[in-house]
Amino acid sequence: MTLNSLIDHALLKSEATESEIRRACHEAIKHELFGMAVNPAWIEIVAEELAETRVQVIGVAGFPLGATSSAAKISEALGQVRAGAHEIDMVAQIGRLAAGEYTLAESEINEMRRELPAEITLKVIIEAPLLTQEQQISATRAVINAGAQFVKSATGFFGGSSEGIVRTLSQAASGRIKVKISGGVRTLAQAERFVELGADRLGCSASVAILQERRERADVQKI
Repeated sequence: MTLNSLIDHALLKSEATESEIRRACHEAIKHELFGMAVNPAWIEIVAEELAETRVQVIGVAGFPLGATSSAAKISEALGQVRAGAHEIDMVAQIGRLAAGEYTLAESEINEMRRELPAEITLKVIIEAPLLTQEQQISATRAVINAGAQFVKSATGFFGGSSEGIVRTLSQAASGRIKVKISGGVRTLAQAERFVELGADRLGCSASVAILQERRERADVQKI
């Protein structure tokens, strides 16, 4: 499996313009990336741009704080599915995770999973940079128990993912759930190392730069 096929290209900054969103979609198509992740307002445009391509449309729910109501997150997610999203990256109730209230956080994730169509992939962001290692492990278990398909490390708004976070989530997942690493994945060395440590998917806003770095390395090796 190539690195390209593990990358979710992300443009989630609040000031993103329509022209930037469309350009990012074209980048995702050109580089054969797995998906394109955007905020809810842009899902219809992204679905239009990516129609008849293999690039998946990825929406977010409760992004980036995770502190909206469960009903609001579900409504937001279902609206994006109707608009063409194939996957939803949901932010868990981070305050519940930080307080050790894993059953309550799990209940919300499970409710989201039940409401989404079965074919829609659900990835749950636990904001690992804000949690202790023990909390990261318990949060991953809650995501597994709730029936989601991925545990995702971070939004990138509150710190980046480290090798330690990748190791912890991968070990806690134990093959029962996939792991998406995002937040601060900016270089080829980071991307390759995170995959080596167990990441199944990478969320990157620097996707093009990472792949350009890989091409330049390949060119040097040919000399």
